Amino acid sequence: MRISTLQAFNNGVAGLQRNYASVTRTQEQISTGNRILTPADDPVASVRLLQLDQQQSVLGQYNSNLTAAKNSLTQEEVTLNSVNTVLQRVRELAVQAGNGALDPQDRKSIAAELGEREDELLSLMNTRNARGEYLFSGFQGKTQPFVRTADGEYRYDGDEGQRKLQIASSLSIPISDNGKSIFQGVTNAGRLSAAATTGDGSASTLAISAPLITDEVAFAGLGDIRIEFAASPNERNYTVTDAQGNTLGTGSLDDDPQAENKLVFGGVTLFIDGNPSASGETIVLSQTGDQKQGILDTIGNLRKALENPASSNTDIRDAVAVGLTNLDHGMVSVDAARGNIGARLNVIETTTTDNEDVALVNKAVQAELRELDYPEALSRLSMQSVVLQAAQQSYVKISGLSLFNVMR
Repeated sequence: MRISTLQAFNNGVAGLQRNYASVTRTQEQISTGNRILTPADDPVASVRLLQLDQQQSVLGQYNSNLTAAKNSLTQEEVTLNSVNTVLQRVRELAVQAGNGALDPQDRKSIAAELGEREDELLSLMNTRNARGEYLFSGFQGKTQPFVRTADGEYRYDGDEGQRKLQIASSLSIPISDNGKSIFQGVTNAGRLSAAATTGDGSASTLAISAPLITDEVAFAGLGDIRIEFAASPNERNYTVTDAQGNTLGTGSLDDDPQAENKLVFGGVTLFIDGNPSASGETIVLSQTGDQKQGILDTIGNLRKALENPASSNTDIRDAVAVGLTNLDHGMVSVDAARGNIGARLNVIETTTTDNEDVALVNKAVQAELRELDYPEALSRLSMQSVVLQAAQQSYVKISGLSLFNVMR
C-alpha cells in the first residue's frame, strides 16, 4: 500500500490528537469528580440521572409546600387556641350571670365584658395570614368572613371551601378551615318554643321556661313534643308524647303550685310552675328557631338579655341556660377543628420525613451513577500519558526521516 508523506503526517497528527483528547477527558473527569461529562459517555445512566434530578426538583417543591402548610396550620391552631381561651372566659361570665342574687347593675357589668369578648372573638375569627388572606373565609381569601350587621347580628360572607396543598405525589392536605363549619355550624339548643292551650279555651296560667335541648342524640327525630295534662281532679298529672304518638314519659307536677318543676324527656329540659287548667291543658314544643347558631350570636343574645333592664330572673335563667349549652357546643366544635389540625400536622411531619428519606436515596443513586472512581481514573490517566508520550516520540522520529539524508 502506498502512503504519501502528507498522509503519514496526517495520521501521526490524528493519533496525537486522539491520545491527547483521551488524556484531557480523563483529567477533566478527575478535576470535576464526575464520570459522565456528556450523555454520550453513558446514555442509560444519563437518562436515569435526568429522571432523578427531576424527582429531586419535585421533592424540593413538595418540601416548600410542606413548610407553607405547616406555617398556615400552625397559625390557625394558635388562633383557635386563643378562641378557646376567650370562650372559657365567656363561659365563666355566663355562670356568674346565672346567680340570682345579682342586681341589674351587676348584670350590666358582666354584659360589658361580654361585649369586649365578643369584639375580641370577631377579631380572631377575621384573622389574616402573612399573605393577607383571611384564615376562615374558605376559598375567598380576600373576603372578610364575619361581618356585624346593623341589627347586631353576625353574617358569614365566606364560602365552605377548604384550601389544599399537594405535599406528595398523590397526597394533598387541607391548610385551612372555613369559619362556617367551625363557628357558625354550632348546634342551637334553644331552637324550640312552647305554646300552651287549655281544654276550655281559656288563657293558660302556667309559667313555662324556654325549652332546652340537652341531649341531641335522644332528641333526634322526635319532631314536635306534646305535654298533655289531665282534667280535674288530676290536672297536675301529665303524659309526654312525640310526633308519632309514642309515650316519652309520664309524671305529676309538685303539689305546691308555686314550686318550679323540672321536666326532662326526649333530650329536652323544661321548667314549669303554676297550676294547670282544670279542663286539661296541652303544651306543644315545636322548632321555631334555627337548628344552627353562630358562637358570636350566642354571646350577643346573652349580652342583650343581661343589658335589658326588663329581663326577669326567669328570662336571665333561660338565656344563661341556652347560652351555656350553646357555648359548650361551640367549644366542642373548636376543639374538633383543633384536633383535625393536629392530625394534619402529624401527616406533614411524617411526609417530611418520608421525602427526606427519598431524597437521601436519590442522592446515593446519583452518586453511584455520576461520581468518578478515582483509583481507576488515575491508573487510566497514567496509562494514557505513557501512550501519548510514546506517540509523540515516535512521531518526532518518523517526521525526521528524509530521503535526501539517506542518499547523501
